[in-house]
Formats: sequence, C-alpha cells, structure tokens
Amino acid sequence: MKIKYNQINEIKAHFKGEFHTSLKWRLLYATDASSYREIPTAVAIPKDKEDIKYLIKFSNENGLSLIPRGAGTSLAGQVVGKGIVVDVSKYMNKIQEINCKDMCVTVEPGIVLDELNTLLEPYKLFFAPETSSSNRCTIGGMVSNNSCGAHSLLYGSTREHLNSIEALLSDGSEVKFMPLTIKEFNDKCYNNNLEGDIYKQIKKIFSDQSLIDEIKKEYPLPSIKRRNTGYALDLLYDNKIFCAESNKPFNFCQLLAGSEGTLTFMHSITLNLLPLKQKYKGLLCIHFKNIEDAVEANLIILKYDIAAIEMIDNTIINCALNHQG
Repeated sequence: MKIKYNQINEIKAHFKGEFHTSLKWRLLYATDASSYREIPTAVAIPKDKEDIKYLIKFSNENGLSLIPRGAGTSLAGQVVGKGIVVDVSKYMNKIQEINCKDMCVTVEPGIVLDELNTLLEPYKLFFAPETSSSNRCTIGGMVSNNSCGAHSLLYGSTREHLNSIEALLSDGSEVKFMPLTIKEFNDKCYNNNLEGDIYKQIKKIFSDQSLIDEIKKEYPLPSIKRRNTGYALDLLYDNKIFCAESNKPFNFCQLLAGSEGTLTFMHSITLNLLPLKQKYKGLLCIHFKNIEDAVEANLIILKYDIAAIEMIDNTIINCALNHQG
C-alpha cells in the first residue's frame, strides 16, 4: 500500500516525531543485520507513547502492520517488513526511574544496553544479560528477542530479569503486565476490554489439560535454557495459578520476551538489576583432538560454576596465527 499525500499531511499534523515515506528512508530501513531485505511502506520515529497510539490507530484504519525496531541488530529479519517500521531508538531512549532499594530500573525501549549499564555503574548495579552487540542493541530489542549473551550460564536470558512492561495493545489501549496474585489475575478476567479478553483466553488455554499436555510434549525440555522457539507458553504456564508444582507469580512478561514485537508495542520496561561484580577474570584453555571430545568435556564442565564456555576450532586458530598486523 502507498500512503497518499493527504494522509501524510494528516499524520504529520498529529505526530510529534518524524514520519518518512521517501524511497531514501525506506531503503535505509529495508534491512537489518540479516540477509533479508524488504522495503517498508513508511518509517516512523515516535517521540512518545502518544505517537505510537496514533500509529496504531492509523495502521488499523488502513490495514497496515507496525514493525517495532530498535538498533536493527537482529539476524533473522525480525524488523524487516512491508508495513510501517517504527524506530524507537532516536527519541524513546531514556531512563525513567532507578530504584536502588528494590534493585530495578525503568527505561524506555530505545535505550542502548552499554549506555544503560554505564549510567547504572555509579549505583554499583547492572543489567546482567550481555549480548555481543551491547554497544548498540536496545533494551526493547533484547526483550523482543529474549537476548542472553556469552554469560547466559550465569545470568540466563532477558526474560529472567523482566519485572514489568507497560505497552499498547492492537486497539491502542494501555496495559501493564507485571507479577500477579491469583486474585489479581481473576480480577483481570472480569475486565470488559481487550486486556480482559487476553486474560480470559489464557485462562481457557491453561484450563484444558489436553492443551497443557501438548505444550509439554512439543516444547523443548525445561533443562534446555538457551532457546527461543516461538511464544513461550510452557514458561508462561509455570506459575502458582495454573501449575500446582510452581511458586512463581503469573506474569505475561514471560510471553512477551521472545515474541519479536508481535503481541504488544512496549513503551516502558522495568528490569531487575544485580550488584556490580568486581572485574576479576580467569581463563582456562583446554585443547582437544576432535569435536566429539570437546562436546563430551563440555557436559562435565557445565557441572561447575563457570561463567562461559566458548569453542574455537582449528580454522580460527590458523587464521589468527597467519594474521600479520
């Protein structure tokens, strides 16, 4: 679909941020860090949640999709598409609150990971998941991708550090997803709106034992920590409302992490923080004659309290040896 000239003027009259439809801008946002390429209909750079609300209204009226985008470091075309690419990295990149007592921070989705941790350093706190693209990736992108990084053995993924998310649903209504008690969850089910429908639907799904059995059968084993295979319904089920063996509160953030921006449009994210550790590091290099031995040793190493494991093959070693620089 091509956005008409009169529509562009109408958008700009109601939009505080930037809205671009020229081929130059559309080509700039036609790719991410993957090999995929698709030219969007337009590029929007919102200044706040009200801008996003307007985009949701406009896209609903015109049959367009919205594609949330941070830094575009995704490797599988997650922020590429024919709709309106919405870049939150330019304006929606601020810290809203640092709570040292509860060890959490509330941020807008466009803030860069390294910048966030630099600002948290004086408080001796940090956000733990560390991706290889930490100097440019945004927190919104990390939530959408459920990013983890080299030290996921210690810190897990972004999902494990999510407290709450304030977001906009497909009808433009505002919601806040956070840990809920049984009473709070049931109260949500009585809401006569889209949010209430969402809670009623998940209650219906998790009240059907055949669906629960199918989820447990088809999803990866719980022992496999690093995985993103669509919506994490198995992890969402793991709470004291639906699962007798669990003591965890219900929190829809479990599902939003890894959903690649397809369920809501986040505008505020509260993250749990950890105490900043002293920067002492130890490195153990073990040499193996073949990959099979290395994989077998990996299973033994995982039993110990290690921060990271990395395999370097002979090709990389030879390239390093032959490098003259």
